[in-house]
Amino acid sequence: MNDGLTTKSNILVVDDDPRICQMLQRYFEEEGYIVTLANDGPSMRRAMAAAGFDAILLDLVLPGDDGLTLAREIRATSDVPIIMLTGRDDVIDRIVGLEIGADDYIAKPFHLREVLARVRTILRRRRPAPLPADDQSEMIRFDGFTLDIGRRQLSSGDCPNIELTTGEFDMLAALARNPRRVLARETLMDMTRGRSLEAFDRTIDAQIARLRKKIERDPKNPEIIKSVRGIGYVFAGRENGSE
Repeated sequence: MNDGLTTKSNILVVDDDPRICQMLQRYFEEEGYIVTLANDGPSMRRAMAAAGFDAILLDLVLPGDDGLTLAREIRATSDVPIIMLTGRDDVIDRIVGLEIGADDYIAKPFHLREVLARVRTILRRRRPAPLPADDQSEMIRFDGFTLDIGRRQLSSGDCPNIELTTGEFDMLAALARNPRRVLARETLMDMTRGRSLEAFDRTIDAQIARLRKKIERDPKNPEIIKSVRGIGYVFAGRENGSE
C-alpha cells in the first residue's frame, strides 16, 4: 500500500542476481514505487544518465566494478541515498562503504519488508520538512555556514548548496542543535539512525570524517566538530558574527 512517501519515487536496483532483481521490482512496484533494474556498472551508468533516482539499492559483489567502486563513483557526483546489499558479514566492507558515503547496509538474505522499511526511512529523512506558515524554517548559522533544517540544505558564502548525504545532514543537524554538549556515539546513533538500522561506532566515525572534509578548514585538526576521547564528539562551531 502506498504510504504517501512513494509518489513518483524512483528506485534503482543494481544486482547481478535476476531472481533478487525481479523479487525487489515486483514488491516495490506493488508498493507504488517506480523500479529500474541494472546488473552491472555499465548498465547502472546508462540508467543514471537516463533518469534521476530517489534511492539506489546496490549489491556489493558485481561483475566488473564492485559495489564499493560504484558507490564511490556515484558519491563523487550525487548525494542520492545508497543502500548496500551484501551477502558478506564483513565489518570492514561495511566501514569502507560508509566511509565512501553509503547510507545503510542490508545483509542477504533479507526480508522484503525490512528493505521497504529502510527505503521509506531514508526517503522520509531526505525529504524537507514542511515549512511553517510564516515560511521561516529553522536556521543554524556557524563559522560562515548556514544550516537550513527545513530545506535540508547547508550553504556558505561562496557555495549556495554544499552536497550532504542523508546521514551527513542528520549528523550535522544533531550536533549543531546541541552546541558545546558532548554527545556520545551511542547518543548520536539514536538521534540520527535509530537502533533498528544496525548502527555501530564506526558508522558515526565515518560520517564525522566525511563531514569534516566538507566544513573544516583543516579536517585533520578540526575546530567545528571536535573529538572527545573515549566518549564521542562536541560541536564547537562559532555562531556567525561572534568572536
